[in-house]
Amino acid sequence: MQTLRIKTASSRAEAQDTERARPGPGRDLTPLLAGAATAVGGIGAVLALVDSGSPLRGPFTLFFLLAAPAGAIAAALRGLEPFGRVIASVAGAVVVNMLVTQGMLAVHRWSIPGGIVAVTAISALMLLLVLVRRLHGRTTRRRTD
Repeated sequence: MQTLRIKTASSRAEAQDTERARPGPGRDLTPLLAGAATAVGGIGAVLALVDSGSPLRGPFTLFFLLAAPAGAIAAALRGLEPFGRVIASVAGAVVVNMLVTQGMLAVHRWSIPGGIVAVTAISALMLLLVLVRRLHGRTTRRRTD
């Protein structure tokens, strides 16, 4: 027999506090990885836009095309568990890329730089909407308190 326990918000907060308080070299790794991913994605977008002949153009551009919309969608899905959030955001990124491709092919305007710009614009718009929603939610809570 196995006993299942329900974790309360206070026990989760205690676990996060102990995780944040732990010393060592691995505690500041997340911002470093986020910065590296942003740099790789940005380099991929630039390499694709300038039509570079670099062998890194393909993998870095593919990383950008998956990471940019996935990051914006993950920001919108803040309430999900981490694994579900990753799966949903990557699936959403694939959907965004497929919709951009299908739309550009339907109007006979397919181009690689155009696709990069369209995915960037959609991702930035999604991220902007998430930020506006969060800022609006904060001001509403302050007024009601």
